[in-house]
Order: sequence, then C-alpha cells, then structure tokens
Amino acid sequence: MIKQNLFIINFNSLYEILNEIKDKLSFNIENYVSEDIFLKKSDIDLKNSLIISKSNNKLILEKKLDPKIFFDLSLFPIPIDRLIELINIQLIKLRFNQQSKINIKDYELDINSKFIAKNDLHLKLTEKEIEIILYLSATKTKYDVADLQKNIWGYSTNMETHTVETHIYRLRKKIDDKFNDQSFILSDKSGYFID
Repeated sequence: MIKQNLFIINFNSLYEILNEIKDKLSFNIENYVSEDIFLKKSDIDLKNSLIISKSNNKLILEKKLDPKIFFDLSLFPIPIDRLIELINIQLIKLRFNQQSKINIKDYELDINSKFIAKNDLHLKLTEKEIEIILYLSATKTKYDVADLQKNIWGYSTNMETHTVETHIYRLRKKIDDKFNDQSFILSDKSGYFID
C-alpha cells in the first residue's frame, strides 16, 4: 500500500519529534519552513496528503489547502501517541473518501457502498466483482484467465478456469441487464479488458 504524506509547515519541533520515529509511522513526513516554500513546490501530491502548519498559535490541519482547525496549541502538551492517532484518523478518513468514488468509462464505482452507477441507475456489486473491475480498468492491458486467477483469486492449482469465466460472465450479464451495456468488459484472444 502506498503511504500517505504529512507535510509539516512552520513547525520544526513537531517535525523533529516525528522524524525520530519515522520508521514506525504509517505515513511519510516532509518538513517546510514556510508556506511560501511549500506552495512553490510543484510536484506535491495533495490528493493523498495532509498538511499541518503552525499559524497564529493554532495548529492547522488542511486537506487540499482547505483549512480545518485541528486543535488549539493551548491543548499542549499532548502525548505524541495521541497526536499520531489524530493524524492517522484524518488520513484514514481521507483515504476512505478518496476510495469512495472512482470513474470508470461513463460509470461511477463506489467502493465503500459497493455499487456502480450511471445515469441515475445503480447496481449492487460483490467484493469480487469490484476487484475484477478495478483490476481490469487499472491499465489498458488485456488479462488472460491465468493472470486473473493469480491476481484476483490468489491462484490455486486446483482452481478451474471456468471460475474466472463464470464470474466475468455473471458480471457482464448484470451490467448488461441493468445498463444495457454489452461492452463494459471486453474480451478477445489475448484476454479480458476494460477500454
């Protein structure tokens, strides 16, 4: 799993504390001495990040530069374990919201609610169906049955090839029945794909 990022702005003492235990953290940390320097950096992935900055005696938590008061510095001293817990909670919420809705073709896939939607029509999906859709749509690659067995089902030598084919057949049928779409999952002699 890709680690999320915590950017610390104008709060060197917090960075030094977290940097000492960085190997035990579930997120990456980067330190910036000022907001101006941070904003000049063009390769920052804010989609997968939180920002903590110290300003006017407040500790600010931001998501995509949308400020939220995280907690007042008057609450200090706060145990570092509690601070890390608060950061992790915010990162989990951020990840949950990011994963919630993914656009694939003309559809919106909601991973958390386990449905796919298009034009006010909704179709409930199983966990395995979501895995198949995500795997096939991740790249423009065509995946054969053996690849799907290995990467979706964790390949078992006693698993028969018709398990993959049956799942894909049922998923295609559900999508066709609900959305009248026979071309959501395509296949040719090279394998299955979502174009």
